[in-house]
Amino acid sequence: MNKDLLRLIDASFNRSREGLRVCEDIARFLLDSGPLTRQFKDIRHSVTAIVGGMPGKAAGKAVRLSDFRDVIRDVGRCSKKKSEMTRIDCRDIFAANTERVKESLRVLEEFFKLIDRDRSKALSRLRFRMYDIEKGSAKKIAALSGIKCVLKG
Repeated sequence: MNKDLLRLIDASFNRSREGLRVCEDIARFLLDSGPLTRQFKDIRHSVTAIVGGMPGKAAGKAVRLSDFRDVIRDVGRCSKKKSEMTRIDCRDIFAANTERVKESLRVLEEFFKLIDRDRSKALSRLRFRMYDIEKGSAKKIAALSGIKCVLKG
């Protein structure tokens, strides 16, 4: 399997799980919503099962995506936009991370079409679950608008 493809999958895999964890923690600690927390956790675990359990071998041993990570030479590592470094409130953080999850799931879905169409379809279903969760949590998230997540020093 192509190492650059595995690198791309590793980056999107991590991005999706990181975004899901942020959303999960907002649901858990700021919204005190058990059901919403479980939904994000379920999707995170599903992504891990789909992508983390990816079949394949490289150099005669099982593929570990982290083996293909190259943080030092990653040309996108330091390309943060100013808007990424500024968040207004917790609602803004939630919105940024739901977008991050949907985008990374789409990337995984597309590239898994080259590897395993069944996994690609499963990733598509997870992406659409994210759309539903995002829509279903809109009222709860709107209530966070008054909670500032900025430390004043």
